Amino acid sequence: MTESQLRDEICRVGASLFARGYVHATAGNISVRLNEDQGGGFLITPTDACLGYLEPSQLALLTSDGQQVAGDRASKTIALHRRIYETTAATGNAATCVIHTHSTHLVALTLRRERDRSEVVELIPPITPYFVMKVGHVPWIRYHRPGAESAANDVASAITQYAQRGLNLRAVMLDRLGPNVWHNSLAQAMATLEELEETAKLMCLSPCPPSELSAASLQELQDTFGASW
Repeated sequence: MTESQLRDEICRVGASLFARGYVHATAGNISVRLNEDQGGGFLITPTDACLGYLEPSQLALLTSDGQQVAGDRASKTIALHRRIYETTAATGNAATCVIHTHSTHLVALTLRRERDRSEVVELIPPITPYFVMKVGHVPWIRYHRPGAESAANDVASAITQYAQRGLNLRAVMLDRLGPNVWHNSLAQAMATLEELEETAKLMCLSPCPPSELSAASLQELQDTFGASW
């Protein structure tokens, strides 16, 4: 896509997420990484902007080193997005876009589940085949204030740790804030987010903790569909 088309796509995805309740008020942000033939750098939604009513010209344009050159003031989460781009590229599975939301059921899971906070743990076990195939592992990231550099460090560390195990992450979950999801296109990232939030909804609605897919079932998904778990 051209830069102009990417601007339109960010606005389209933002409006879709807002209309369906994946984001509310001025929560959430979206970014894309521009190719070198497009001048490099990033486009990201402005700080305190409602994703449901974006105009393409509002989007912040930043250089590869994070300096803003055009548009409304960039979201404070650009530092985290840049670390995701850098770390996924370093692990051989470079993201081209990032979506962050405050999706209700995903945030609710972080409020209700007890964890050993001394190590990386995961938000959702493998309870449905499409969660396994379309989302995969989702590490829970301990609480940091919004925009904190320490959050970016923890996310980068999780991406690296999973890559060392041969697992390419598509999402992480920030405690009490929401998911960051990345992919090769905004349409793919949005679909991953949708599956992730729907699985969290199932977790919240279940009267008791749902059972996980068996090892045999997980192996069958890997053998049949190339799923990674």
